[in-house]
Amino acid sequence: MHGGARPLRDQAAEAGLFRSRALVGFLVAALGLLALGGWYFRLQVVQHDAYAARSEANRVRLVPVAPARGLIYDRNGRILADNVAAWRLEATPERAGDGAALLAHLRGIVELDPEQQQRFLRDYRSSRPFRPVTIKLRISEEEAARFVVDRWRLPGVELVPYLERVYPYGALLAHVVGYVGRVDERDQAEMGDVAGVYTHVGKTGIERYYEAQLRGRPGYRRMETNVAGRTVRTLDTVPATAGTDLKLSIDVNLQRAMTDAFGDLEGSAVALDPRTGEVLAMVSLPSFDPNLFVNGISHAAFKALNENPSRPQFNRVVLGGVAPGSTVKPFLGLAGLDSGLRKPEDRILSTGMFYLPGQSRGYGDSHRGGHGWTDLRKSIAQSVNTYYYKLALDMGIDRVDEYMGHYGFGRPTGIDLAGEIGGILPSPAWKAAHAPRQGKWYAGDTVITGIGQGFWNVTPLQLAKATGGLATGWLRTPHVVQDTRIRFDAPWTPLALPPPVRMSDSEAHLQAVREGMIETIHGYGTATNIRPGLTYLMAGKTGTAQVVSRRGAAAINPRSLPMHLRHRALFIAFAPADAPRIAIAVAIEGGGYGASTAAPIARKVADAWLVGANVASAAPPQPATATDAANAAPRPDSTNVTGSADAQREAAQAGKP
Repeated sequence: MHGGARPLRDQAAEAGLFRSRALVGFLVAALGLLALGGWYFRLQVVQHDAYAARSEANRVRLVPVAPARGLIYDRNGRILADNVAAWRLEATPERAGDGAALLAHLRGIVELDPEQQQRFLRDYRSSRPFRPVTIKLRISEEEAARFVVDRWRLPGVELVPYLERVYPYGALLAHVVGYVGRVDERDQAEMGDVAGVYTHVGKTGIERYYEAQLRGRPGYRRMETNVAGRTVRTLDTVPATAGTDLKLSIDVNLQRAMTDAFGDLEGSAVALDPRTGEVLAMVSLPSFDPNLFVNGISHAAFKALNENPSRPQFNRVVLGGVAPGSTVKPFLGLAGLDSGLRKPEDRILSTGMFYLPGQSRGYGDSHRGGHGWTDLRKSIAQSVNTYYYKLALDMGIDRVDEYMGHYGFGRPTGIDLAGEIGGILPSPAWKAAHAPRQGKWYAGDTVITGIGQGFWNVTPLQLAKATGGLATGWLRTPHVVQDTRIRFDAPWTPLALPPPVRMSDSEAHLQAVREGMIETIHGYGTATNIRPGLTYLMAGKTGTAQVVSRRGAAAINPRSLPMHLRHRALFIAFAPADAPRIAIAVAIEGGGYGASTAAPIARKVADAWLVGANVASAAPPQPATATDAANAAPRPDSTNVTGSADAQREAAQAGKP
């Protein structure tokens, strides 16, 4: 073999190497194909539902459908809260882009004041990107037409139909029905995920208390869209469930009669059916127009309401407590009978002044010379303080609290209105906790508690409930909603109520108290001024809660004082006394005296309900005459009860040892 010759190639080895390399390449290609097939299998089969849903989401948009809010009616079927068709403009942040730029585009299309623009930008920046934000509620037809023309320039902005809440009777029922307002951050937190469906939520009154029932359940529409996000067609719809309708026990005619009976006076009144606890009318004056709040009240209007010293938004019936004055006497008289410490015929001598043992400071009656020998009926009819001074002392404050608590004082009545207060039932424990600077509980505190002064605080609603208890013998929970229905074609369902509680175990005791209240009007009592023309038997009790006291010999006409220092005039009544169908409590702020101011209002309300008197055309209550004021003015070093003005709060200190 020569040195330059090439070695011979091993054909067999090369063929084996090629086969092995080809096999490896084939296996790699096969594995790649298998991996690709597995990937496609995973996409097409394993993850089919997920990717199909994503694809559908790009093509289909779920649009929530807000339900119609339940309607509110009075007892005769008149609509008190209605829904009317309207349009609102909404923007979805993830599609509409920058909020400020959006507002710039909307100029000339929709009229937006600075307040509306600020509110939109605030909500827009704090909202979730996918949640629509309202630009403006209540779009006019002209604005809607301009928007439709330029809609292509405003992606993510929609014109949405909705039902706007309207209150046909305005201020007449503002404190009963309440109002809805725009959903705020607190409402969103309370409502959770469904908050974006609703634009309004109940804020006060029945609208707030029954919010969960009134709002209904939302539905949705599946909308097919193109690549530009425009709606092509509606695929299907799940309808919303409308809110529950409510029928109130309120009678609009009686509500108007009660309002008109006040004239220019301020205060509150409530009338209920003592047989059922149904509230027939409830007024707090002055009032306000709830329609102002539906789409967001302006700063100027809200400021005017808030700065009004008469506080139009304050519901005096359930939130406004006052000292009950002599209206508490029938209840304390009943407690004296039921406790066994008094009989109806038991008499005490009223000499004009009552003294605690060892005390020189006296507690007076309305008549300087006293009322003479007085039994239960006379003590109620003529509002004799001395009878109740001694009765409260004999019972002791603990027993007084026990019976008055049973009658419903010192705790909420349970009415279906939010925020009701319980008032104050005077007691040593309450004084120690809330008025420690005035020292321990003195005998003088018990004395004036007996005539509804001192630390007492009750609402007109509590007085009306207790008065209804005297009328029928049963304490019933006051309620405003009478019936509910889930659909417009469904039957009305009565509201479930707590069982009534017996006022007293003795019908004879109740009757004795009723007879005293009847004599208040039909005998020689403090409210005989409302007797002329009465065609039915009426039972009542006057009361006056003094705000300031006067020492010395100078008497004062309360109408010469600033409004916030004038006496509160009160009156409670039920009628017909022999078959009660209405119980009434009236409280007038700065009204002077119960007999001359509050009692005529109660008479007009009772007339409107029982005989259909035209109260709307009646003259407002006349102020007390100079003679009335002179006869009822506070006596030197005494408490005053004509009509019936009672003991001063400061008289509690007279009982100090």
